[in-house]
Amino acid sequence: MSATVVEGVAATALRSVLHRVRQAAEQSGRHAEDVRVVAVGKTKPVSLIQEIYDAGHRCFGENYVQEIIDKAPQLPDDIRWHFIGHLQSNKVKSLLAAIPNLATVEGVDNTKVANYLDREVSRLGRPPLKVFVQVNTSGEASKSGVEPSDSIELAKHVRLGCPNLEFSGLMTIGMPDYSSTPENFKTLFKCRTEVCKVLGMAEFQCELSMGMSNDFEQAIKMGSTNVRIGSTIFGPREYPKGQ
Repeated sequence: MSATVVEGVAATALRSVLHRVRQAAEQSGRHAEDVRVVAVGKTKPVSLIQEIYDAGHRCFGENYVQEIIDKAPQLPDDIRWHFIGHLQSNKVKSLLAAIPNLATVEGVDNTKVANYLDREVSRLGRPPLKVFVQVNTSGEASKSGVEPSDSIELAKHVRLGCPNLEFSGLMTIGMPDYSSTPENFKTLFKCRTEVCKVLGMAEFQCELSMGMSNDFEQAIKMGSTNVRIGSTIFGPREYPKGQ
């Protein structure tokens, strides 16, 4: 199959995803505009991301610092990039230096990385950076994220102690087999209620980033405002042999 055909398939898949997002939002009494779709191009070539861009999409995400640093400079600068998942503090400087159009970091899971981000944003003189606090809702030791009970303290640290960061919400990554999905989403929803109460925020000011390719419709019905969709748009991930 030629690359052109594959890229056409991706654009069609994007339209299908946006239609499904609209339906799920409307079924839960919301508007499609209330839900952001982050197209996650992990392992996919720049040409395929460009195809989705050409179809009108502007919000993209990556999971690895090196991959976003390689790809972003080759793509239009009006893309709103999301870095998704655990960010090591020693990668903060290179990430922010390379991606002036980084819109959001979805994955602050400790005060150290929050402080590094805060300092680096200040040093670069860029506008405040939106961050989501990552919460480990499934209890798996292998997952990054703070325990639900610690989410208030970290959110408070970002909101009150990091003037160059904008605390924008909470995110979670569920189990790989999606078996814990409803519980994960309920846990994150509960965390938001508690965080907003302590910080004196309205709930609409605190986003919920939850839901991926296999469960985004359920996530939207349970209150998600930010879904991260990779393989349903771009096709299965393509890892090098040995990974």
